[in-house]
Amino acid sequence: MTNRSIASIGVGLVAVLSIVTAGGLTAQQPAARAYKRDVPAELLSQAKISEDSARIVALARVPGGTVKALELEREHGLLIWSFDLTVPGSRESKKWR
Repeated sequence: MTNRSIASIGVGLVAVLSIVTAGGLTAQQPAARAYKRDVPAELLSQAKISEDSARIVALARVPGGTVKALELEREHGLLIWSFDLTVPGSRESKKWR
């Protein structure tokens, strides 16, 4: 390889790494929540299932649905994640636990 080819490869690699690094930093920023959230810190510290995991499961049950509100509550001694989800194509919302 010539010095010119090596220089071109080096510049290209730096450009790709800059784009990947910048994109990676942006992706690490938490998304703003666009729904009502009632999650007491005391209960959250005791939860064995994370909010994100519970939300993924709830949204899988309503394809295309969106979260309107969520709540972490204790019922009969158990911690329960409750989600109010909009149903696509309907004015109705569903509560998932």
